[in-house]
Amino acid sequence: MESIKNTSFYHDAIQVLSYPFGSFYLFENFIVGEINKDVVFTWKDHAKILVEEISNLYDQNGKDLVYISNRINPYSVVPSDWVHFFKYSYSLKGYGIISYDAKGRLNTMLEKLFMRSKFKSFDNLSDAIIWAKKLANSKDSAA
Repeated sequence: MESIKNTSFYHDAIQVLSYPFGSFYLFENFIVGEINKDVVFTWKDHAKILVEEISNLYDQNGKDLVYISNRINPYSVVPSDWVHFFKYSYSLKGYGIISYDAKGRLNTMLEKLFMRSKFKSFDNLSDAIIWAKKLANSKDSAA
């Protein structure tokens, strides 16, 4: 498990958004999020704030962005809150999750049920970033 800030990828980030609940590393066509330990990630307290800021910074609803969740810390996601994400009309070109243990992989399977965009799970950051770059540069989300 490693934070993106401890890798060579960090230097390619165009901006870092830091919140009390986590850090988000913005690249040209993808974002890597790292939620802090023991956060219970909800739409109202976390995701809505993040989606609004990212929508403004990228000047779009996410249709050309890939999001990578780098799960270096244990935290919880309220799965039913994904409904709010879709009601907000925010879409992603792709969604990747990096899980480093069996429990994380199990949670990933549950979250996949709520995703409408291209979804992929990984066990390391490098593979996830290679996938995100390839998907972001494709003409559709079938990469």
